[in-house]
Amino acid sequence: MLLSLNKEIGNRKTELEEIMRHLIDPLDFSVEEIDSLLKLADDIAQNPKKYQSVCAHKKLATLFYEPSTRTRLSFEAAMLNLGGSVLGFSSADSSSASKGESIADTIRVISGYADIAAMRHPKEGAPLRAARYSTIPVINAGDGGHQHPTQTLTDLMTIRRRKGRLCDLTIGLCGDLKFGRTVHSLIKSLSRYNNIRFVLISPEELRVPEYIISEVLAPKGIEFEQVTSLESAMPKLDILYMTRVQRERFFNEEDYIRLKDTYILNADKMQLAKQDMAVLHPLPRVNEITLEVDDDPRAAYFEQAQNGVYVRMALIMTLLGLVQEDKN
Repeated sequence: MLLSLNKEIGNRKTELEEIMRHLIDPLDFSVEEIDSLLKLADDIAQNPKKYQSVCAHKKLATLFYEPSTRTRLSFEAAMLNLGGSVLGFSSADSSSASKGESIADTIRVISGYADIAAMRHPKEGAPLRAARYSTIPVINAGDGGHQHPTQTLTDLMTIRRRKGRLCDLTIGLCGDLKFGRTVHSLIKSLSRYNNIRFVLISPEELRVPEYIISEVLAPKGIEFEQVTSLESAMPKLDILYMTRVQRERFFNEEDYIRLKDTYILNADKMQLAKQDMAVLHPLPRVNEITLEVDDDPRAAYFEQAQNGVYVRMALIMTLLGLVQEDKN
């Protein structure tokens, strides 16, 4: 009897492990799955009341080992908008990590408290390690300078809403392309769509990592160019994705000070761009986009931040298996 029960429990655990999904890398979802998720996010944006009780009695754990405003609060807003609740911590100092607890042990414990977890960590690969020990879905909310898949989903939603498509686009990525995890994730995701061209705008020291070129762009024959001039790139862009030079990723303060003001987008530079170009930025900004640009209808970065709530609502529903199939 006991052996039979243990076998049944083991089989159920295996079935759950096979069904349960995580979002660690932007490529964890197929193009078709991303399309469905973005459609759901659009519907949430247009009909928020329809989803206000979908996650009733469900709990999201936000495990943030480094500071965040938009990502953490948008995850919390997403879960609250769905009728769920939130628990977690906002820094490593306020968790048992300060006592030396491992990620594996933390996620094992949290798995008993919550239904789904969002983790941000300064070390690359930390959310992946957590997923290996977790019995609840884990979402990578940013790991070091590596990946930021939910920001990428937010970016894709914003681009699609602005341009009506995710193909046949010339994308300019400007600023810190070396340490910018949002840039790395966006390149990986957009490289799966047809006729995408990249203009990589950065100083020599902050160029996109070689693995992005050798493992993502080159094998697919994706057209790209690396330039140092923002002005020369502006006229050809459908999307300009600005990033800040990230002080926290530099070991040398002098290098940061020397590079931080390399690119500043202002009204004069905007005059060089197409009338329907859209400007995105993952935020926070420092001074790489001047305040005067905020009034330009092509500025999409605050809209982009709002879209992050809708996308994360759709993602939480998807990973918890709460999406109803459209029978029409």
